[in-house]
Amino acid sequence: MTEPIIELKGISKTFGNNKVLDNVDLTIYQGDALGIIGPSGTGKSTILRVIAGLTAPDSGEIYIQGVRRQGLIEDGTDAIGIGMVFQQAALFDSLTVEENVGFLLYQHSKLSKRRIRDLVNHRLEMVGLGGIGDRYPSELSGGMRKRVSFARAIMSNPDRPQDSAEVLLYDEPTAGLDPIASTVIEDLIRELGSVPGGCGNYAIVTHQDSTIRRTADKLVFLYQGKVQWQGNVNEIDTTDHPLIRQFISGSIKGPIQVVG
Repeated sequence: MTEPIIELKGISKTFGNNKVLDNVDLTIYQGDALGIIGPSGTGKSTILRVIAGLTAPDSGEIYIQGVRRQGLIEDGTDAIGIGMVFQQAALFDSLTVEENVGFLLYQHSKLSKRRIRDLVNHRLEMVGLGGIGDRYPSELSGGMRKRVSFARAIMSNPDRPQDSAEVLLYDEPTAGLDPIASTVIEDLIRELGSVPGGCGNYAIVTHQDSTIRRTADKLVFLYQGKVQWQGNVNEIDTTDHPLIRQFISGSIKGPIQVVG
């Protein structure tokens, strides 16, 4: 098997008295569509933040294309670009859509405003939102805000192609959306892997059954801070693993402890 583009070895993280990650190993290979699933509060979003270099683990090692990362993303440069789509889109309310999507280019590039505007419009067209650059986030639906955050995540500087995102991390991208809006987002996640300027390597955290089935090829199940099961997405209907059976069925009876 080829070398993973991202590899976590023995990652642990504690917040206060809560050990959310406990000696976790995880790999992402070229072409992976990895779903990270499990009950709430089991470290799924934390593991995305660790991969993105936004949260430092207490112990363990992180390798990006075989090179060990030292510190957080702000402390150095990874061998590849990693983009993150946050659960609540995390747009700046006081900025227009164009300014949100082109934020890093406006702040950290020497490109002209006209060039940045053209690049932003192209990315917005890729996510089906051409012509809305002058709107503000408050004028958009929840699904549109999610798509704007996708456009921002795949924005790149043509003068620094090495910074383009080769891996995208999605934190519950369909949370709070109606079934139709969810389908639009699920389709977009898949489509971005097959268009020029998009990104086909990704990890996605989700609880939603349709999102699990329509966006992931491989799954990792986290519970009590550990990887308890991993396999292909089609195995969730055939495995006898009690954690998977309870999680997929939504039963309150089983090994997963029901809080409250």
